[in-house]
Amino acid sequence: MSIFQTVIIAIIEGLTEFLPISSTGHMIIASSFLGIQKDDFTKLFEIAIQLGAILSVLVFYRKKFFPLNRWNFYFKLIIAVIPALLLGYLFSDKIDKLLESPLTVSITMLLGGFVLLFIDKLFKTPAAVETEEKISIAKAFTIGIWQCLAMIPGTSRSAASIIGGMQQKLTRSVAAEFSFFLAVPTMAAATGYKLLKAFKQQPELLKNKENLLALGLGNLIAFFVALLAIKFFIGFLQKHGFRLFGWYRIIVGSVLLVLVLSGYLQ
Repeated sequence: MSIFQTVIIAIIEGLTEFLPISSTGHMIIASSFLGIQKDDFTKLFEIAIQLGAILSVLVFYRKKFFPLNRWNFYFKLIIAVIPALLLGYLFSDKIDKLLESPLTVSITMLLGGFVLLFIDKLFKTPAAVETEEKISIAKAFTIGIWQCLAMIPGTSRSAASIIGGMQQKLTRSVAAEFSFFLAVPTMAAATGYKLLKAFKQQPELLKNKENLLALGLGNLIAFFVALLAIKFFIGFLQKHGFRLFGWYRIIVGSVLLVLVLSGYLQ
């Protein structure tokens, strides 16, 4: 990967990781447009730069995550991440194959857009859970199950877990914040697994100086961009809801579907 390609993919990761528009989907499409070859390192890179996004959550919500003796908070995150860990372990190879499919991304982007258009009306009754402390263990686990939908590229981990939160009677802002919190163990596990696998099976990927530079630069950029994205999203969501993101997904998904079917994107 060139420096330019590294910067673009990292910016996309930081911007889209916590918005309900699918970071993985955007990176797949951007890689196709930029002509980035899907080799072992680029696949690792697109997962590993999530570390920067994870760190942005820890910094932005440092009062939630620290001190470390908030046992109830951490226990809920552990319970919520179990479904994704289990399914991710069982279907890792199939998920990797889906990650290479622009057609899958275009369809799920489009369908997810229609869901977001009507999500506010679907859950228009007053929500009962107005703070993270009121989220029960059962609700946390159910949200974790919803999050598993994001294993289909283009679905969006953020969108799946936020919708799951609203289905469990969380307010929009609390559902979004819990989605951010849940991203930390989920993305840390996925990134750690990929890095450990690469270290054991392809150690040369992590010994190459150019690869290490790309990983360092990518994580740094993703961190700062994600900080801005989190701050923007919470404020926007409280005022305007999900409709804009729904229309965005429909437009982008439709354009991508046309490009895929016409053979422009492979």
